[in-house]
Amino acid sequence: MKDKIILFDLDGTLIDSTQAVYEGVCKAFETFNHPIPSYEKVSLQIGHTLEDMFKTFGVESSKIPEFIAVYREYYGEICNAKTHLLDNAQQAITEAYSFAHLGVVTTKTGKYSKIILEHLKVLEYFTCVVGREDVKEAKPSAEPILLALKSMPTNIAQDNIYMIGDTPLDIQAANNANIKSIGVLSGYASLELLQQYTNHIVQDALEAVQKIKGM
Repeated sequence: MKDKIILFDLDGTLIDSTQAVYEGVCKAFETFNHPIPSYEKVSLQIGHTLEDMFKTFGVESSKIPEFIAVYREYYGEICNAKTHLLDNAQQAITEAYSFAHLGVVTTKTGKYSKIILEHLKVLEYFTCVVGREDVKEAKPSAEPILLALKSMPTNIAQDNIYMIGDTPLDIQAANNANIKSIGVLSGYASLELLQQYTNHIVQDALEAVQKIKGM
């Protein structure tokens, strides 16, 4: 019997779509003749909303929706080919599924998240996928997590609900939703940065799942 709920972030936690994200950003900047940020700078912004990402790169607020539209159209064309599961992610998902109800909470759109997860043959393991278009406020707000939990069984104790993610946004969202969290080093935040938000840090999603299983 499953007595836990585990919510996973996507980028940097289960998948690596850095190349697809970067090429999508490049396409948007090329379209509007805007200076293209470096691969490293884009990587550091993954996990934030596209609105915040383009704002960080100096795009005027009024033009951000146009940049996002170009980005999403191109990203949709390349995301499957340019995305792969991180090391141990497949095992993390299947092992977690053996004892927990699983969900995805991401700042990606739910639309492309489901397309990618289906392509990677793991969508069936997840009860829900909550993306950017499903909520008014993205992580670090509690809203995406609370929405995901509405799809889950209601008889799971609060102490048995976890968020696994690779950025402070994931940890903060979990704190705001009053659930437990584990930070992973497989993504875009450094150990030093994560340590500012939590003491529960492991190498990757599989280690996080195994830690939760033993609790």
